[in-house]
Amino acid sequence: MESAERSMDPPKIHRLEDSVINRIAAGEVIQRPVSAVKELIENSIDAASSSINVVVKDGGLKLIQVSDDGHGIRYEDLPILCERHTTSKLSVFEDLQTIKSMGFRGEALASMTYVAHVTVTTITKGQLHGYRVSYRDGVMEHEPKACAAVKGTQIMVENLFYNMMARKKTLQNSSDDYTKIVDVISRFAVHHTNISFSCKKHGAARADVHSVATSSKLDAIKSIYGVSVARDLMEVTASGEDPSSSFFKMQGLISNSNYSAKKMTMILYINDRLVECAALKRAIEVVYAATLPKASKPFVYMSITLPPEHVDVNVHPTKREVSLLNQESIVENIQSTIESMLRSSNSTRTFHTQVGHVSLSSLIGVTEDANLTNSTPVATKSQKVPVHKMVRTDSMDPTGRMHAYLQDNPLRMPENKADIASVRSAIRQRRNPKEAADLSSVHVLIDEIHSNCHSGLLDIVKHCTYVGMADDVLALLQYNTLLYLVNVVNLSKELMYQQALRRFAHFNAIQLSDPAPLSELIMMALREEDMESGSSDNDDLKEKIAEMNTELLKQKAELLDEYFCVHIDQQGNLSRLPVILDQYTPNMDHVPEFALCLGNDVDWEDEKNCFQTIAASLGNFYAMHPPLLPNPESEEGLRFYKKIKQPGASEDPQKDSNDLEDDQDHELRSEAKTAWDQRDWCIQHVLFPSMRLFLKPPKSMANNGTFVQVASLEKLYKVFERC
Repeated sequence: MESAERSMDPPKIHRLEDSVINRIAAGEVIQRPVSAVKELIENSIDAASSSINVVVKDGGLKLIQVSDDGHGIRYEDLPILCERHTTSKLSVFEDLQTIKSMGFRGEALASMTYVAHVTVTTITKGQLHGYRVSYRDGVMEHEPKACAAVKGTQIMVENLFYNMMARKKTLQNSSDDYTKIVDVISRFAVHHTNISFSCKKHGAARADVHSVATSSKLDAIKSIYGVSVARDLMEVTASGEDPSSSFFKMQGLISNSNYSAKKMTMILYINDRLVECAALKRAIEVVYAATLPKASKPFVYMSITLPPEHVDVNVHPTKREVSLLNQESIVENIQSTIESMLRSSNSTRTFHTQVGHVSLSSLIGVTEDANLTNSTPVATKSQKVPVHKMVRTDSMDPTGRMHAYLQDNPLRMPENKADIASVRSAIRQRRNPKEAADLSSVHVLIDEIHSNCHSGLLDIVKHCTYVGMADDVLALLQYNTLLYLVNVVNLSKELMYQQALRRFAHFNAIQLSDPAPLSELIMMALREEDMESGSSDNDDLKEKIAEMNTELLKQKAELLDEYFCVHIDQQGNLSRLPVILDQYTPNMDHVPEFALCLGNDVDWEDEKNCFQTIAASLGNFYAMHPPLLPNPESEEGLRFYKKIKQPGASEDPQKDSNDLEDDQDHELRSEAKTAWDQRDWCIQHVLFPSMRLFLKPPKSMANNGTFVQVASLEKLYKVFERC
């Protein structure tokens, strides 16, 4: 009886140990790796950083490294840096009413130390060296150690959730977590246009997010999400003027009726804080579902400014949500503004159609309808387009290209490549850094590119349509009612030269599988020159030239690596090359010529000439030259492959020599066809999309045969009119 009565006694209340309390709190603040990345980036933004770089391993479970160039952390603050509720953002509770910083609780770093191993390296302005210190459970593991450091702070979070096995097991899909990290960094990059962001996997040569400082939100969206998204966005503004109720201002970009996606993308900032608002998101979804056909999912970027006292930022452990005063009236105002804009844009919706074997009269009808649809004033009647002014296709529509008429099947990219859409997105994803390193000579060279740009050719480049290759070097372009032949070698050489200067000191890397000895490369180039010129210098002289150039390049290895990502080790081996255009790898058959150019053609004495000649060498190397093997579909190619057949003795006496010839012919022709197909694919899907974005055609291209007009629809119409 007594035991039964004891069992009914209420359990005793006891105080939890601090370690348990802290770990519970840490699990709320750092819910998954992306939570840690968001907190660290917000700290970097609060530190007035202009550059933030993130490196992630295994989705953030093994490593999260965030480096910035902010003001750093004081040495005397390091002992309490990772204690709970230590912050420089506020002093009293009332400060929350006017808070403008991203963080304020002082829990993020502390929480990370309870569930991971945290190492901080920092240096402040005026210090001769930085300090590195490791933390666990909120306290330093050792005294700060002096170390070399670059401006700002680097925080490494390793072995996240090492002591929370249940949490760690639920986060084993590293690709899913890395996708979330890329997404949140992309959202920061769209709003904070004054900061450059990058994010990549540990050990990867190419960054998955790479944005540079810009003055335009639209340019930032182009850089991160691609031109296909940015071109279908329209500006939206709304405001409430009543200070007593819904006083607010909203600016943003929303997708129009031409945009189509399977998933909604909403980037919402309230008082410069990245947050979520379920009520506003639902309201916008309702508007798009009711206004546009097929319930199109929108892309929305929105920045709302409210008086600080109207926003409660302290309603969620991760600061993901905020509470707004008069939220319903604000949401209703924004919803009605978006609805009115969508209804007006819906009347100007464009539809791309492809019609085969149509008569002239039906073609005129299609053109008139399209023109009516695209006219901005809804009530204005469009003018009839004269027949001789009609354009076969436009620069945004791929229909009508030469391949559609020459091939039964749609053009496919070469094997072992990603799909065209993803490659195009990758091409557009990384824009040009507008500011290179602080070297005046680089800025002078870039200014010369802009001042020497031909405005007429620039308009052609930006609004042309790629038709197809006319021969090995010349491509056909349509611009309005004009047809041009353009030299793709000259175009690609100039584009690569300009990109090499714009990406100065900001390159990703192509790692060679096997380092190539410079001396052997230069010897190969010298022998190739002898074969072309018909001369026969002795090998001793060639070896001497190769040795001298190799030693010179070894001496200049640091400059080449730091500014142009051309890595040469102490043994004189070339092991790394720069990425000048994403998704494009140069033809490695031209590496010997490139090595010889670096040694012979670069002016190492003058800084400006040095950078210019290195960029020119890179431009020539990366240019889209025809492959060394002749095109197997040309007459010259057929003759070439017939000449190289060698019906020699076979190891198999039973096998006919003709079979050996066929095998050799098939293998070489297949290799050549692959090389030519890859080049054609790169010209259409890499060169010309990049050219529209980046190329500033110099004035010399108007006279040197790079652009040649070959047909004018107006003139042809007059000729046929006389017949």
